[in-house]
Amino acid sequence: MYLKHRFQSIRHAVRMLLVTIGVGLCVGTTYAAEEKKSALDGQKTRKVPSMSEAVYKKLAEAEEAVNAKDFATALQVVNRALERGTRSMNGNEVGALYNMLGFINYSQEKYPQAIDAYKKVIAQGDQIPEGLETGTLYTVAQLSFVLDRYDDALRYMETWLSKANNPGPEPHIFMGQVYYQKKDFRKAIVQVEKGINKAKERGTLVKENWWTLLRYLYYQQENWPKVLEILEVLVKQFPKREYWIGLAGIHGQEGNEKEQLWAMEAAYTAGFLTQETDLTNLAGLLMQAEVPYRAAKVLSKGMKDGVIESKTSNLRSLGQAWQLSQETDEAIPVFENAASKADDGKIYDRLSILYLDSDQYDKCIASADRALKKGGLRKPQATNLVKGMCLFNQNKFTASRRAFSSCRDKARSSKDETNQRVCSQWITFIDSEVKRREELAKAI
Repeated sequence: MYLKHRFQSIRHAVRMLLVTIGVGLCVGTTYAAEEKKSALDGQKTRKVPSMSEAVYKKLAEAEEAVNAKDFATALQVVNRALERGTRSMNGNEVGALYNMLGFINYSQEKYPQAIDAYKKVIAQGDQIPEGLETGTLYTVAQLSFVLDRYDDALRYMETWLSKANNPGPEPHIFMGQVYYQKKDFRKAIVQVEKGINKAKERGTLVKENWWTLLRYLYYQQENWPKVLEILEVLVKQFPKREYWIGLAGIHGQEGNEKEQLWAMEAAYTAGFLTQETDLTNLAGLLMQAEVPYRAAKVLSKGMKDGVIESKTSNLRSLGQAWQLSQETDEAIPVFENAASKADDGKIYDRLSILYLDSDQYDKCIASADRALKKGGLRKPQATNLVKGMCLFNQNKFTASRRAFSSCRDKARSSKDETNQRVCSQWITFIDSEVKRREELAKAI
């Protein structure tokens, strides 16, 4: 019979709207199948008037035309039957004809006309089989949703729920989606949670898109504890990058720094952090947690794998991580690469300090000069201080004194009392050392 069929001409928009909430469009079942199901469920079937052979033949004729996709003929057959007058027909016959009319219109994607026909099916009340009534109620609710008639969709679904025997979770999820479209997030949450709880009670799968809908609804209400609770479920049952990133993000927003880092580390270990921002964010969190060596490893591997671009900012971060890890030999080549690409002298400034610490005085002096030449330094006097120290360690007292003098002058002009004092002390010390050595040479 035609009522068994699923229609293959469902418009893509209809399918997408309903599939997103895990609800399929209901278009009914045959009377015989419904009677059989009711008997199996132990339900008392409704006694309805019998159908005349004449009406049955018209339905069969229309069904044959529909199967051949000759909708014009099918429509003509049904309309002629209805035009002859429904007064001589019982409610079961009228309902069957309008049900066929609804089917024909639905098959042609004429949804408003289909709804009108299906409403006339429902209007027959106790004269039609219970299965046809409830199936049609469900169909009208869903088609109303497709046409943005949200109040109608809710009304018909509520009527369906009042008549259905032990309904499953899907109708509540459907109603949640309708309330969501109406921007009534509170009622939407109530319905979606009802659907999820029913699924749990039945021991059936709670679908991923039900959880994501509920997460969105709580997100709109800024109920962060609930959002976190749902994300915890999603990362366990449906692990994906977006859920791990979302979980870490909300923890960070709420100031749960440890939980944020744990979430990102778990996602990294599981291989879900596949984008540059994922890895750089993780490295940043590790740096904040004072785990620079781990941050350096994450950044280094990301660059090696081609996920993280070897641009100045990323190289600077890697160099800093190695430096804070006291891995100077690892930090220096990274900073050298970064410095050559930078628009200012800040990285050369940092390099000069590393070269000083590792007793590479020639490179220290060269890096300090490059830093001063490129400019953009917050405290050029500090760069001159480092340069002066490297020169001093090479016993180049005259050049060293010039560097310290430049440091002192720049510090004085910028009111940097600390560096002014330190560089002045170095100048005094150099003058004293030069005098000491001169006197020592005379004595010899």
